[in-house]
Parts: sequence; structure tokens; C-alpha cells
Amino acid sequence: MSTDQPPPGQPPEDDPFLKKPHDPTPPSGGSPYGSPPPPPGGGGYPPPPPPGGYPPPPYGGGPGDPYGGGGGHGMPDPLAGMPPLADFGKRLAARVIDLLIVGVPLFLIQLPFGSRRYVVDTDKGEDVTEVITKSYGGTGLVWTLITIVAYVGYDWWFTHKNGRTVGKRAMGLRVAMLNDGSVPPSGAALGRGVVLWVPALVCCFCLWPLALIVSMLVDKPYRQGLHDKVAKTVVVTAT
Repeated sequence: MSTDQPPPGQPPEDDPFLKKPHDPTPPSGGSPYGSPPPPPGGGGYPPPPPPGGYPPPPYGGGPGDPYGGGGGHGMPDPLAGMPPLADFGKRLAARVIDLLIVGVPLFLIQLPFGSRRYVVDTDKGEDVTEVITKSYGGTGLVWTLITIVAYVGYDWWFTHKNGRTVGKRAMGLRVAMLNDGSVPPSGAALGRGVVLWVPALVCCFCLWPLALIVSMLVDKPYRQGLHDKVAKTVVVTAT
């Protein structure tokens, strides 16, 4: 222990209360491993996207879209960004209008030619199978082909033009491509018309329309009929 007296006003070096200089403190926000500080704003780094994330919904919609809320459980709403889907009743009414627009003129045109392919003469022992026989023989075959061309051509023309047949325009509906809402191109419109009309006009007069109706009622979430599935289209409310 030193016997030297410190200068007046200064404590001795071995004074236990003498304050020793501390090591320099690292700058605030620093890391002992040299990692960069978090970005300003207090939000931290965004978490990485989960593996196998869900694809974006059609029409480019996102959360909070006025046409649909979130899908729940972190899943995107498949209807986000789309106009409201067409009501089944309006779709059916539009189809009836289109059926009459094409069917009534065809029926009137056939009258002068005495077409009886949909008439069953029970007095001659005919039954309902005679309808098919008459449809594919002689003038019946010609009228069947004309009918197919008329219905498919009508649907194809208006669908690829603006997505709206006369019936759909009257009901405020339109056909759109499922992926982006655009007007169906010519190929998609033709395929849709063929699947819609040909089976019903050729063989399945009652069963095919019923199959289309059931497919629209049970399909989720886009209410697509079989013809929509083939063409990758959807029927929505026109805006």
C-alpha cells in the first residue's frame, strides 16, 4: 500500500470508490455477430412466404375485394376480384329466351316443307323411337344439320363477340373467361356452343339439358355447367 499522499482534492488510487473507466459500449441496435439492424419503422423483416403458397385468384383480386371476403384459414377467396356470379334463375331465363329466338323461326321455316319428324303417328304403330329415325333420314337429316348450325352458330357468334347472347343481355349477364374475365375467344366460344347444343339436338333431347342444369347447381365455387368446364368460362353479372 502506497504511503504517498494524493494531491489535495483527489482520492487515493486504492480508494474502493474510485470510478474506473468502462469499456466502450457498442452502438445501439448493433449485433455482436455483425448482423444488420432491422429496417426503420419498427415492423421488422417480413416473414418469408410459406412453401406451396396458393395461386392468386382469377381476375387479379385480393383481400378486401368488394365481391368477396377472405377465404378463411389463410386461403385466398376464389371469387375475389370477380363480378358476382350469375343467379341460376336468370341463367335459365336467358337460355329460354335464346331457345325461342332460334327455335321459333326454325319451326316456322319448316312448316311449308311439311316436316313431321317430331310427330309420332300411333295409328300406324309408331312410337317415340320414330323421332330419331325421322331425324336422320331424308329431309329430316337436313333439318337436323340446319338446326345444329343455327343453335351453335347463334351461341358462338354472340359469345365470342361480347359474351352476351340476346337472352343474357336481357337478364344482365355475360360469359367471361375464368382466368381473367375477358370475352371468350372464337375457339372457346365454339367449343362451348358445341357442348351446349349438339348432344341435346342429336340424341339426348331431355337428358342432356338436365345434366347441364345439375352440373351448374352442384359445381363449386364457380357454378360452371359442363359447357363452361370445357371452355373454361364462367357466367357473371354484367357490370
